[in-house]
Amino acid sequence: MNSYKQPGKPRSSRSEAPAPPLQAVRLLDQVRESIRYKHYSYRTEQQYVYWVRFFVRFHGLRHPREMGAPEVERFLSWLAVERKVAVSTHKQALSALIFLYRQVLNVDLPWLAEFERPKTPVRLPTVLSREEMSLVLSAMEGPIADLARLVYGTGMRLMEALRLRVKDVDFQRRMIVVREGKGNKDRGVMLPDRCSAALHEQLRRAHLLWAQDRADGIPGVEMSESLARKYPHAAESCPWFWVWPSPTLSVDPRSGLRRRHHLYEERLQLALRKAVSLAGIARHVSVHTLRHSFATHLLEGGYDIRTVQELLGHADVSTTMIYTHVLNKGGRGVTSPLDQL
Repeated sequence: MNSYKQPGKPRSSRSEAPAPPLQAVRLLDQVRESIRYKHYSYRTEQQYVYWVRFFVRFHGLRHPREMGAPEVERFLSWLAVERKVAVSTHKQALSALIFLYRQVLNVDLPWLAEFERPKTPVRLPTVLSREEMSLVLSAMEGPIADLARLVYGTGMRLMEALRLRVKDVDFQRRMIVVREGKGNKDRGVMLPDRCSAALHEQLRRAHLLWAQDRADGIPGVEMSESLARKYPHAAESCPWFWVWPSPTLSVDPRSGLRRRHHLYEERLQLALRKAVSLAGIARHVSVHTLRHSFATHLLEGGYDIRTVQELLGHADVSTTMIYTHVLNKGGRGVTSPLDQL
């Protein structure tokens, strides 16, 4: 499976629009250059380029310099009213347009600040009980089950776990270092004892793939340009290899090199979905549910919220506070008068 598979994109009724002229193509190249200069992720690049292209096509291939607040407002209103996109999608489109005008076109007009971001509704996260979590993990097998246990056992985000390098696993200190997590911050998380043996075995499998790639002359793994310049041979070294490498090679969309990426995230998503069904749990469970359950179970175990905040990598403790609501029984822990009759 190609590790660089494009994420799902909103489908447009205007998708049959003619190919953009050379001017529009150059604009998209400028967007890509600005994103890469700021070291944004490839996924962000995909999303922003998509929305800029969509915006230009929506207005008949006009250049953004010829447009302003009315055109931006009309586009965003169409997304909300006609397409009925989710709040997160609406915010993503707005962020892409703000980036286009401010960072690419160097246009910082007063009307840009007037666009209010839609408010994201507050939802309680789905959390599995310890018994449910045990059932789900027991329904999984092989290395993908080891990955699921690691995500639940450390509270890492899915992509943080998949992007782990060999050098970031410290068995002596029973610690895993999460590099460039959300907000481009590093943090340390515990290495669960029950994951230790499985991780040793996974590293053995990864080393075999690394040795095979070196023997076949495969280019080294992906690294940021700054690190690649500072450590020119690190990409081909074992410490920088993926803990969870993909079993197949894929083409890097930025460099064009055919090399080994980390495991594609859909592998765990599909396996978890199947395990939830086998466990008989009739709720929507995603990989992020493992992280929600990790945080809730720590709080249930008596750990203070600041500790949980640091382990999760939340910038603000208010984000972590959502799990305190999950701890309470329905109705904030209040006993119903019906149960007192």
